Amino acid sequence: MLNQEFKVPAKLKTTSMVLLAIGVITLLAGAGLLLMSKDQMAQNRFWAVLLQNSIFFLLISLASIFILSATTLAQGAWIVSFRRIPEAIGSIVWVLAIIAGVVLLTLIWTDNHNIYHWLGKNEHGGDYIPKNSLNALKNFFLSKPFFTIWTVIVLALWGWFGVKIRELSVRQDSEAKGSTKTYWANFNVSAGFIFVFALSLASTIPWLWIMSLDSHWFSTMFSWYTFASSFVSGMSMIMLWILYTKRHGYLEIVTDEHVHDVGKFMFAFSIFWTYLWFSQFMLIWYANIPEETIYFQIRMHGPYKFFYWINIILNFVCPILILMPRPNKRNYFVVSLVAVLILLGHWIDFYQMVMPATVGENWHIGWFEIGIVCGFIGLIIFLVSNKLTKAPLVPQNNPLLKETIIHIS
Repeated sequence: MLNQEFKVPAKLKTTSMVLLAIGVITLLAGAGLLLMSKDQMAQNRFWAVLLQNSIFFLLISLASIFILSATTLAQGAWIVSFRRIPEAIGSIVWVLAIIAGVVLLTLIWTDNHNIYHWLGKNEHGGDYIPKNSLNALKNFFLSKPFFTIWTVIVLALWGWFGVKIRELSVRQDSEAKGSTKTYWANFNVSAGFIFVFALSLASTIPWLWIMSLDSHWFSTMFSWYTFASSFVSGMSMIMLWILYTKRHGYLEIVTDEHVHDVGKFMFAFSIFWTYLWFSQFMLIWYANIPEETIYFQIRMHGPYKFFYWINIILNFVCPILILMPRPNKRNYFVVSLVAVLILLGHWIDFYQMVMPATVGENWHIGWFEIGIVCGFIGLIIFLVSNKLTKAPLVPQNNPLLKETIIHIS
């Protein structure tokens, strides 16, 4: 008899509440100090940390919806045995979307040009980005109305798709055996999400939220780079939840073959991220155009050079060396370790995307940065673990359930 009903272990619940409390206290302390301080750099640090973490944790959770949608459209059976985990993660995207939305819209509607420089004015009193025939479209794109409308639409759609995909999957449990009506409804919803995903995270949203922090710099590869970073981090988070639930006696039908497959995605997309990283860097380095190379100057040769190199080590060197041997992708300790390294590495990746443009050389990793990270981790653990208790851990009437049980990598 399968152990289908997940019960949140007391230690996990305590851990999540402690981390969440640390985050809330840190946020309140940071806000209190912000009100008392007139230091512009302290204000920039406060908002930059919230911006980086809200976007990072939102996007790595969104990766679960993408994984579900892509495998549903491909009719991949291998994920069915543990799909309730990415469903639980995807169904909390709406909470993270609200947090990110509040941070983003507060910055925009308070005209915080120290974070988004394009909100300010140039020395002639005009828009920060000069209006001419070459960047008229950029002025439309980087405007408060467009930023607000597109951000709200995208966040609402992401949250809705995450809830809907899980709702349809759970509904299928109570259907008559052999019925595929809900299965195909989920197929159609997944197709709709992929379309929205292509117009948002795979293109416009990284430009709007992150790349516009350096509003005079742009890269045509930036959206794919951001996608690869969030996808491999999202897959690593799924891996940690799979192994945690198995350790506590759940997901008995998940075998080493399934763990191996998730490990292969972690390995492959670490290489894909590196390919995009190198392609973006190599083209800018080779062209040697000042308005492009300035992006890497502060990161590679300036005060962020430690993060620049540790980023490559954690996100490429470690995954490829550790996960290349086949047995390592089946070793639970090894894949757990690599998953943690990948999550840390891509948090650093997002850190160096945001901080140089917002706080310049005055970077910190202190009590505020660590406390906010703890808060987000605690929130995700609390929400996901509680969501897992709401439905059986293995889908009951999925047409591909038999195939996933006999799955061989």
